Amino acid sequence: MATTLTREQTRTRVKPAVIDGDIHNDLPSPQALLPFLPAEWRDYHARFGTFGYSATAYPRINPNAARHDAWPPGGGNPGSSLTFMREQLLDAWNIEYGILNCLIGAGARRLDQSAAVAQAINEWQVATWLDPEPRLRASLVVPYEDGQLAAAEIDRAARDRRFVQVLLIARTAEPLGRRKYWPLYEAAVRNDLPIGIHFGGSGGFPFTGAGRPSYYIEDHAGMAQAFQSQVVSLVCEGVFEQFPTLKIVMIEGGFAWLPPLMWRLDAAYGRLRAETPHLKRLPSEYIREHFWITTQPMEEPTKPAQFHQLLDQLGMSDRLIFATDYPHWDFDAPDQAFPVRLDPDLERRIMADNAKGLYKF
Repeated sequence: MATTLTREQTRTRVKPAVIDGDIHNDLPSPQALLPFLPAEWRDYHARFGTFGYSATAYPRINPNAARHDAWPPGGGNPGSSLTFMREQLLDAWNIEYGILNCLIGAGARRLDQSAAVAQAINEWQVATWLDPEPRLRASLVVPYEDGQLAAAEIDRAARDRRFVQVLLIARTAEPLGRRKYWPLYEAAVRNDLPIGIHFGGSGGFPFTGAGRPSYYIEDHAGMAQAFQSQVVSLVCEGVFEQFPTLKIVMIEGGFAWLPPLMWRLDAAYGRLRAETPHLKRLPSEYIREHFWITTQPMEEPTKPAQFHQLLDQLGMSDRLIFATDYPHWDFDAPDQAFPVRLDPDLERRIMADNAKGLYKF
């Protein structure tokens, strides 16, 4: 639900402070990362080209799936100007803390390149965003297709506690429950960091079981399929038995699909539990204990009563975290994000308290 208001209007409408669980920062250009890369990788990119700026299968979403008004006046990509982000988001909407989810740099098929770029992105985030703006926190970018390399970057960068989670993408080479990813979960637990799984991915892997769709609308609306597959994999592969304190945040994937998925998983487990003796509880119990969900994009039933029913069926109101998704085109304004009026206590928890508990703000 996108909207744009003046700063004066928003300050009068959003009085309590808000914690934003999904903000997208971007490089003004690929060259902006070069000072943070080791010399050998600067030479590599000078010879063979930069990373992560090739055309996608759905050109309509480029660049950065941004709002029309999100282009910085001084130039650069949407999300690349801290000054403009302060004006449009942090100041305008009274953001107490905002979590940066940088979606570039970790998907290269050459894994040592992916590791070098991820480290450079994290150093760039510190210098360009976290140091000059105390309201911002960030997700760690990691080379997630190599669990050992990802774990090494987590251990290196997590010493800066302004990194509050580890960022993965919903479209991965294999389901996230597979053991190739377990070293990065072990490192996340060791450093007391949640894992954030975000919408999207440019690794060339379709989210459907039948290949790539034709249209961006299919990709956008159908991304819940990727999240469902990841939830099923993480539960059924026994990740939470192996790592009982691991926390997962699903970012920008919606949540209306989660109650029926829990019902279906529980029913299947009741008949097939002999296949997975490593599971000690119902799948829904693992999900409700280990998963958090950001609100944007929020499914909006036509009848208000249906939204309340959805929250009741979900049973995870203490795990919902507000997010704007700035600067994307489907940005949710804090005062207009919910399709119904919420109980004040529930609204306070979603807008700030749940995130404070998870991220220890």
